[in-house]
Amino acid sequence: MMALFNKTALECSKVITEHYSTSFTLGIKTLDRKFHFPIYAIYGFVRYADEIVDTFHDYDKKTLLTRFKHDTYQAIEEGISLNPVLQSFQLVVREYNIERNLIEAFLKSMEMDLYNQGYDADGYNEYIYGSAEVVGLMCLRVFCEGDCDDFERLREPARKLGAAFQKVNFLRDLKSDFVDRGRTYFPGVNMQDFGRDAKTLIEKDIQQDFDEAYIGIMNLPRGARMGVYLAYTYYQTLFNKIKQLPASKIRSGRIRVPNPQKIALLAQTYLKYRLNVI
Repeated sequence: MMALFNKTALECSKVITEHYSTSFTLGIKTLDRKFHFPIYAIYGFVRYADEIVDTFHDYDKKTLLTRFKHDTYQAIEEGISLNPVLQSFQLVVREYNIERNLIEAFLKSMEMDLYNQGYDADGYNEYIYGSAEVVGLMCLRVFCEGDCDDFERLREPARKLGAAFQKVNFLRDLKSDFVDRGRTYFPGVNMQDFGRDAKTLIEKDIQQDFDEAYIGIMNLPRGARMGVYLAYTYYQTLFNKIKQLPASKIRSGRIRVPNPQKIALLAQTYLKYRLNVI
């Protein structure tokens, strides 16, 4: 019956991913089947932590996050949790030897969102590492399946890809972060006067992250490559849309890639994969 309990928990993380992110769901479905549930479990964990700090405005977020953090470590230590999200996550942490310091860095960044309204350069880098880069490293632990040499070789590109995704999210969500939550992530940028020069500098930094990440994607294990490349392509497409718009447009609304375009990107990625281009 334990196998049924674990399967049910993993299915819950899958449902969470499917309901919260069509783009990541498409990416996961193009991974080798053996990677599906582990990556769903990681996504479910980080999504629920993020929901605490971004969504539960009528509740004591600090208390909820403290409880979530305690329950996470207890689940990992005991090897079981009655919370299906934490049960599936702890299974993956223990099977793939995901380091505790990655989990700690992630939860610290979530805590930073409870208190910080703006960041200097050091705080910005720390936040991006914990909120995004370590998630890439958790996924990389899964993809490398215990091969420590592969993990170390691909560590930096995985971090760059996570950073690129997060920075694109910052631009995409600039209005909701600044107007609705009062947050300013980009250091030294006055969001009241966000203009072309600041936007151009941010975009240059993001493109460098994408370029460095691409090299790593091409060297991922084949079973992981197409799914990660699809996520990369989706975010690069979103980023290209953002680059074509004036700063005033970014400040006034959320930029999206329509679902039909996501399906087209999936088809293009699959064709490249079949032709061994990726």
